[in-house]
Amino acid sequence: MIKKNFLTLTLFAVAVFIGTPANAAEKIRIDRTDSTGVEDPIPISLSGFSGEVLSTLQFDLYVMGFKIVPENQADFMLSGNNSTRVEGRLKSKVGGSASLLAKAYSGVSLRMQAHALADDVVKTAAGREGIARTKIAYRVRKGARHFEIYVSDYDGNAPKAATSDSVIVAAPNWVRGRNLLFYSSYKNVFPDIVWHDLTTGKRQVFANYPGANLSPCVSPDGKKVAMILSRSGSPDLWVCDIDGKNLKQLTNTREAEASPTWSPDNRTICFSSEAGGQSALYTITTAGGAMKKLPGAYGLCTEPDWSPDGKIIAYTRQSGRNFSIYIVPVNGGTPREVATGEDPSWAGNSRNIMLTRDQSHLSVLDVPTKQIKDIARVSGASTQPTWSR
Repeated sequence: MIKKNFLTLTLFAVAVFIGTPANAAEKIRIDRTDSTGVEDPIPISLSGFSGEVLSTLQFDLYVMGFKIVPENQADFMLSGNNSTRVEGRLKSKVGGSASLLAKAYSGVSLRMQAHALADDVVKTAAGREGIARTKIAYRVRKGARHFEIYVSDYDGNAPKAATSDSVIVAAPNWVRGRNLLFYSSYKNVFPDIVWHDLTTGKRQVFANYPGANLSPCVSPDGKKVAMILSRSGSPDLWVCDIDGKNLKQLTNTREAEASPTWSPDNRTICFSSEAGGQSALYTITTAGGAMKKLPGAYGLCTEPDWSPDGKIIAYTRQSGRNFSIYIVPVNGGTPREVATGEDPSWAGNSRNIMLTRDQSHLSVLDVPTKQIKDIARVSGASTQPTWSR
């Protein structure tokens, strides 16, 4: 996941706590999972914060698996102030009066300082990486056949239009570790795949073969691009180097393939195909060979996204006019519904999913707790999110 140096962190006090913060958290959270596999959120209290900083902390901590409670119900207590800068001190019931975390933040904005504090709290209290300073890209409807690509903070704040072409654009996809997007554009009437440097604004056509050029997805190592091309007839899965060379066809079916996603080791691609009569999930190695149906992913299954830790595939399942997000182990197993919606995209922590609800707005889901929040919106229906990594 892309991590920018959004702000300078200034340590103003650190108290020594006996044992690691993660160990302290484990002592408190003996068992937070119920019989359905849903995890209880971590109770935390907030005091001393106000305005935008308070609302930012509440949002960040909620979608990262915490719940805000009165101090007498909390396992962790976060206190501080935001008069001129954000300052925070984290304590726990296990730790008594000792501070697990004590920091002051400066630079950029109070909101970004609050994001940094939230990430530090998650790291300290839960022992996992935070997502509060990440970016997303998505498309926004501006008319009947008019969409634009937008980029914003993960919570929807600070949205900026990356395109202003007044045409159909679709399926943005980040290049890992770079401020670079691939997506499909109908600017030249037929769908081409373009790459777009968000830092310089430079754009270049990447694939404009005869027919449709759709659904680009860059491998985690940034060396290859999977995409759907109809140059040989029906839409099939193809792969090539990041510079466009060494184009190779991986599937050859009469039915349509769509929505490729890479395994973290860059060796396997999961995608949807109608080869079996209705959309289902399949995998294929980049070396080629037979496509294999993903066990357990039954029903009308589309839009897979492989978790960065390699363990789970999230996807959209359609039932009638309803859409739901499911997750399934990569080796197959019992699928589990985690939310109503579509267009799932994993965060780099393999815990949070960005998705589209009601075909109109984006939400961020904490999979273990099922806590979900809508993000700030721009004018027009927002869909097809992709999380920077």
